[in-house]
Amino acid sequence: MQLTAKLIQVLPVQTGMGKNGEWRKQSIILETDGMYPKKVCMTFWGDKINESVLQIGNILDVSFDIESREYNGNWYTDLRAWKVDPAGAAAPSAAPGYGASNQPAPAAPPVDFSGDSGDDLPF
Repeated sequence: MQLTAKLIQVLPVQTGMGKNGEWRKQSIILETDGMYPKKVCMTFWGDKINESVLQIGNILDVSFDIESREYNGNWYTDLRAWKVDPAGAAAPSAAPGYGASNQPAPAAPPVDFSGDSGDDLPF
């Protein structure tokens, strides 16, 4: 899956030791565009962390996988990012909602019912 959103927070890198050796992860908080913006937390693991792109305020194109798992009867969902680029770098066109023009789409012209007889059924 892919998401285009603004980076609003970079959480500290976490490291640890596991059965396969040392691991490292970093979570970021993104905010979507639109009338009702949503905040989304995504996690990068290992060498997928690209600090040069992770600057607060940047609009990013993030490719990620969604995975849910069960533990002790509870379900947990992870958004694991595997690629991050500045918006527009991966595709030639700007992402919807984040571009040079933030103008809303033109509204459909109004329908004129004045000439309608009122008893015509559309089917």
